[in-house]
Amino acid sequence: MQQKSQKAELDNEKPAAVVAPITTGYTVKISNYGWDQSDKFVKIYITLTGVHQVPTENVQVHFTERSFDLLVKNLNGKSYSMIVNNLLKPISVEGSSKKVKTDSVIILCRKKVENTRWDYLTQVEKECREKEKPSYDTETDPSEGLMNVLKKIYEDGDDDMKRTINKAWVESREKQAKGDTEF
Repeated sequence: MQQKSQKAELDNEKPAAVVAPITTGYTVKISNYGWDQSDKFVKIYITLTGVHQVPTENVQVHFTERSFDLLVKNLNGKSYSMIVNNLLKPISVEGSSKKVKTDSVIILCRKKVENTRWDYLTQVEKECREKEKPSYDTETDPSEGLMNVLKKIYEDGDDDMKRTINKAWVESREKQAKGDTEF
């Protein structure tokens, strides 16, 4: 009878808090992807083995005018995340979507301005690539470009590099002074 009264007391007590189930695993940042474009869409292709087997609600994409973020929850005990900010051009949030295919997710970003070409996916990528391009100035002397490269190597180089460049410079000047311009 005492056990029944203890059970009745336990039934009347309210739980202090509802504890959410503990999720196992960790979040993996997705950095390997490919992209392509059509007149209306920029398509981002992400390969994730087994993604087609997770429930649809576990694959989420949030779009803004200049970014998107993908979250795939509980795929083989891990979550996968990809955040792309500062897209090269604006996208239509309402027209953008995702498709889950066998072992891959395709993110379809609807271009706000159709029939425009994106040379890069993000503004940052564009800036980095354009810094790498050499500038071609048709007005300047072609040997000036070579001299600028050598100056940069000299400034960035260690003591041995500076000695080597100085030696080559002195030998070159001595040959020019003798009139021997053979290379």
